[in-house]
Order: sequence, then C-alpha cells, then structure tokens
Amino acid sequence: MYISNCTTLMLNSPIFLLIFLVSLVLSAQSTSDSSIKNTEEKVDSILTTGIQNQAFPGANILVAYKGQVIFHKTYGFHTYDSLVPVQPDDLYDLASVTKILGPLPALMKLVGDKKLDLDRPFSSYWKPWRKYKDKKDLTLREILAHQAGLRPYIVFLNKVLRKNGELKQRFIRAQPSSRFQKQVYEGLYVKNRFEKKVFRHINRSKVSPDKTYNYSGLTFLVFPKLIEQITGKDYEAYLTEELYRPIGAVTLGFNPLKNGKRNPIVPTENDTLFRHALTKGWVHDENAALLGGVSGNAGLFGTATDVLKMMQLYQNFGEFDGKRLLKKETVKEFIKIQYPENDNRRGLGFDKPLIGNDTLLLSEAYPAPRASPQSFGHAGFTGTFVWADPEHELIFIFLSNRVHPTRENRGLYLLNIRPKLHQLFYSALID
Repeated sequence: MYISNCTTLMLNSPIFLLIFLVSLVLSAQSTSDSSIKNTEEKVDSILTTGIQNQAFPGANILVAYKGQVIFHKTYGFHTYDSLVPVQPDDLYDLASVTKILGPLPALMKLVGDKKLDLDRPFSSYWKPWRKYKDKKDLTLREILAHQAGLRPYIVFLNKVLRKNGELKQRFIRAQPSSRFQKQVYEGLYVKNRFEKKVFRHINRSKVSPDKTYNYSGLTFLVFPKLIEQITGKDYEAYLTEELYRPIGAVTLGFNPLKNGKRNPIVPTENDTLFRHALTKGWVHDENAALLGGVSGNAGLFGTATDVLKMMQLYQNFGEFDGKRLLKKETVKEFIKIQYPENDNRRGLGFDKPLIGNDTLLLSEAYPAPRASPQSFGHAGFTGTFVWADPEHELIFIFLSNRVHPTRENRGLYLLNIRPKLHQLFYSALID
C-alpha cells in the first residue's frame, strides 16, 4: 500500500518526485560512504599488519575515483623509532617511478611534436650507438617496451669503490672543486666527467640477440642527456616548465635538500655501501646518485598529491584541468601493450598487468586482478607504487620506505600488501 501511495503521489506531485529522487541519490551516497568506511577498516588492518611485521615503518595511500580523491590516509612513522609520524604532504624518494614521471612524459611530448620517432633507430638520435652493430638498428619502441635485448643493469658504484670498500679519490672527493661539482651526499662530490664514463659503459654494453622481454633501465640513464640535446634546455628545467608547473605539481623534482623543498622528507636506507649514514633527502639509487641525483632511472621526489596529478594527466590522455599538455594519440600509444605475442606485458615505459591477470589468484596477480587491461603504472625499489585505470577511472598510489633500515627487507612483497590494497578499492568501487 505504501509503495502504491508513493507512486500515486509521484505521478501527481513534481515536488514529491524531486524529493524522492534526492532521497535515492542520498541513499546511494550513503551506500558508497559505507562501502568506503568498510574498506578503510580493511586497509587499516593490512597496513597495521605490515608495520607490525616491519615491512615498512610507515606508508601514504591515496586513491582517486572519477576525478575525485576518495581516500588519502597515512600510517606509521618515518622510522622505527616512532618519532616522526607520516604526514600527507611528506616527500618520498620515488625510485623507479621516476621513469614514468620524469623522462617518459618528456619523450611523449617529443614524440607528439614529431621530434622523436618510435620506429626509427635510436642511433638516429643517440649517435654513439651508430658504431655498434648490435645497437644501431634498435628502435625507441623496442627499448621502451624492454624488448631490445639490452643488459638489465650496470652497478656503477663498483667503478668508484676499491675492493676494501674505500672510495677512489679520482672519482669521489670530500670537497667540491671545478672538476668535482656534482654532489652525491654530504661531503661527497663526484667527478664531472663520470657521466661520460657511465655513457661509455652503456654504449659498449652487450645486446642479447634473443628479442624477448627483459627489463632494462640502462637507457633511462641516457634519456635526460638526449632530452637536453633535442630541446636545447636543461632536463630539470624542461620537466618543470613543460609538465610539473602547468599542473601545479610543485613538489616534484630532484635533490630536494638543495632545491629548498620545505616538506618533510621520508628517509630510505641506512646506507652501508658508500654513504655510511641514513639516506634522507638524497636519492637512494646509487647510479642516480653518481649522476648528481638527477637521472631518468631514479632521483625524483614528490608528494602523493603531486604524483596523483601526473597520473591524472595520463588517465585523461594528456589533458589536465582543461589544459592539453600531451597529445591524446601519443598517450594512448604509450599506455598500450606493445608485444603481447612475445608474452611481453609492457607498454612504452609503463608497466601493465600480467597477460591474463584477471584469471589469476590475488597471490599470483600483478597488480590487482581487477585492474583492467587498459591500466598502467610502475613500481619503485624504495617501496613506491602508482597505477591508473582509464576504464574504471581509478588511480591508486602507495608510497612507503620499505628499504628502511635495509634494502634486504622484503616484507612488502612477502605479505603481498600492494595488490591486496589495490584489489580492495576495486571491490568497493567497481562491484
């Protein structure tokens, strides 16, 4: 009877119809709020377990859905002494997330402006490769999709350390001078020409004839110099002027201590290799450090909020707050899987879900099983992870310092914390 009466009233009363529709919206909102509240309790439980098991001393989680931040919460402390609590505006060493927030958008812009061609030999732009038979025909597409057969990594720290662990004075000095201007750490300066040594080793490194997926970060050490050569601008300045400043990502940058960033900085490792101190405000990655903290493989610092802005730029296919910074077709090409026939899940620079990810158990999937095939992101060695999903309009950001106090700490992976958290928000928002 009540439903029948309501139906009659709705048919005869526009005001009642309006009230009824508003009540439906409020009811839906209440259901959504309840779902997020339940999710928050589960997130709290997972993060508490992680901290108690010393997977990391603290973390910062930010989730945006349909263009709105629906979850931003911090947990724990900067270190296990529990003195400095994690805050929403803390700066994190983003590690390999640098790759997709630093050189990659610059390369995307250059591709969109037709100053780079994905399918021309990279040696057309990086001239030293022209004399190496195994490199001269490699394309930028193959390189960015990790399909080129390049060597995965070179530990350049080995070039500056003696067997007894002491630093070689011809490469590292305690005081700056005209020949030692790039600062590695407090009281440590690297020789200006060390960069050329890095490039020389990369140029001479062997290429595997087996063209299958093999992750390599080598060219990300080269990309900043390439970007400077093509644009005629300083790499840092180019990123700031063309990308970070237009979207208001003011905290994104390198060497925050030297560049006057006032946000609290989350420390990483108690370095026992060459700095022999707690690394805070200086890049954790040794290769990036030996390039003066400015690189394409690592070195970028930023807050969760500013990382979100870059991921929103990508999720919106190059547009942010009505401003187009990257061409739509370029962004769509970069976030697309490139070589699925070779069982290679990667996009161009971006990581992608495992092929068949939606069929896998949570313990086997990467990232969350619910992440769509259109989604993309990247993880960082220090304990960072960012992921955007254009199909579901969901962005997930997890920042931690899991390498504190030591990089040997693998609790973040063993407890499968990031996929669990990621999946929770899909279940709460998409189901």
